[in-house]
Amino acid sequence: MPQIMYVCLKLVLAAFLGGIIGFERKTFGKPAGSRTYAMVALGSALFTIISIEGFVNVINYDPSRIASQIVVGIGFLGAGLIIFHKQHIEGLTTAAALWATAAVGMAVGIGWYTISIFAAILILLILFILGQFEVTKEQEKTLWDLFEKKGKKKNKWFSK
Repeated sequence: MPQIMYVCLKLVLAAFLGGIIGFERKTFGKPAGSRTYAMVALGSALFTIISIEGFVNVINYDPSRIASQIVVGIGFLGAGLIIFHKQHIEGLTTAAALWATAAVGMAVGIGWYTISIFAAILILLILFILGQFEVTKEQEKTLWDLFEKKGKKKNKWFSK
């Protein structure tokens, strides 16, 4: 019974950390929010726990195979969040944060609690602090227009 409670606490921690990261994303109006991030972290933790403890008696079993499939699967899920809209890409940071959140869930699953908490905090800092220094969509549009106008005058490849 203590083993089951221990696994349940791991899952709660993974979902909590993912939910916090998702909350930050939703606060800034991004498409994936707390529930999505919590589910990704929870699922990653559960798959990791299953890969480590669920197949102990299987001969020639490599638990890292399931972990590698989590990385690929979340990458595929993140690709669905990326949209090319007019002259800019949307959703790339959300997809990357979702991918990193899966890694946080995997870290919880193998029992690296301090590392998973530190990684979640680092993800939040990257999203919040570095996001303050990024160019906004309006600024990006203006920069693109300037680039496009210069290109039309000097280079035939930019003409329509």
